Amino acid sequence: MNEAKLIACHECDLLQWKAPLFERGTARCQRCGAALYRNLPATYDRALAFTLAAGILFAIANCFPIVGLWVKGALVESTLFGAISSLYADGMWPIAGLVLVTTVLMPALNIAAVIYLLLPLHIGGVPQRPEIVLRVLRHVAPWGMIEVLMLAMLVALVKLQHFASVVPGVAIWAFGAVMVLLAAAAVSFNPRDIWARIESAPGGDVASHVLKAGANVVTAARAGLFVCHDCGLLSKPPSHVHGGICPRCSAVLHRRKPNSLARTWAFLLAAMVLYIPAVLLPVMVTSTLFSAQSDTILSGVVFLWTSGSWVLATIVFIASVVVPMLKILSLAYLAWSTQLRSSLMPRKRTRVYRWVELVGRWSMLDIYVITILVALVQFGSVATIDAGPGAIAFGSVVVLTMFAALSFDPRLIWDAVELDGE
Repeated sequence: MNEAKLIACHECDLLQWKAPLFERGTARCQRCGAALYRNLPATYDRALAFTLAAGILFAIANCFPIVGLWVKGALVESTLFGAISSLYADGMWPIAGLVLVTTVLMPALNIAAVIYLLLPLHIGGVPQRPEIVLRVLRHVAPWGMIEVLMLAMLVALVKLQHFASVVPGVAIWAFGAVMVLLAAAAVSFNPRDIWARIESAPGGDVASHVLKAGANVVTAARAGLFVCHDCGLLSKPPSHVHGGICPRCSAVLHRRKPNSLARTWAFLLAAMVLYIPAVLLPVMVTSTLFSAQSDTILSGVVFLWTSGSWVLATIVFIASVVVPMLKILSLAYLAWSTQLRSSLMPRKRTRVYRWVELVGRWSMLDIYVITILVALVQFGSVATIDAGPGAIAFGSVVVLTMFAALSFDPRLIWDAVELDGE
């Protein structure tokens, strides 16, 4: 037996033997149903082609206007950088920074990392220090939100039609192509194959270690093993050690995320406090010759609904109102039940955690809509749109709930089941 055949589930810590799969098949955990690994054909050239194309179009998308407005015979346009600069100039630097990171820096880092890994393989070489780049790629992935930006552009187009004639810019088509190309590259790119090429330092025969530990061993923690969340390697640490270093990728290892529940509650309570001003305070202020109107998230949904855009109104309501509320309630339920060491419905609770991780980014929709509107609707005394204080609170809620989800360790749910079964 060899250690490469023994794997541990990242969500419930169950030790399982790696089994062969049909091409494009997916192996799932026997206990919690989490995806363990996939058998994808090594299509590095295809993934590289998609990523290179995405990189070129991403540069074009950031150089050309997103959308333009015809106002009194003149065309008013703005790039994504221009929209971010408008927010910064208005004193909304926290929102400007958040938009810059999630729509420019993180996607660019993602594209650069994949090209760095795949280009040497294409020409017959090996990338230098791939373990560092793969670790960066894993941590960057949740924060790149091109698909959310695309939906926000569609919502902004509907709202802008009420101010002037709208002309879609080159960037909106380029961002759409980038979104499709990155999705195609993700399907063709399998980090597990690259990890398999990286030789790990000798860490002992973990399979033999598990067999010696006894037949009742179910999880990696009970077997005294560490599982690396960055590269998936199982390793046996020295005795009486609570932390360690992965012999393959040098990531810091812990049997469970340190202070997981305490950090989850801290982020979650801060999000709960900020959710109230995020909903009640105006996220956008529209000033015209005759009046000034403050719009909250809910009034923006009502505006879309009454203007006939029922589908977009529903999407915005779900993404900006329902999803943040459900995320907070779901994470509070998970943290509370785990802290009580509840052994009830562990599989369903793990699914709830999976859902929270999946939908977290979509709450950024309103922030991107505001960014585009603020950049374009600046017509002096005729009409201007500015971001309101509610936008900062709402952006903070989105980030805090994402940090709360990342801090929560779903393996703690199953630890209570193990104790209950003893």
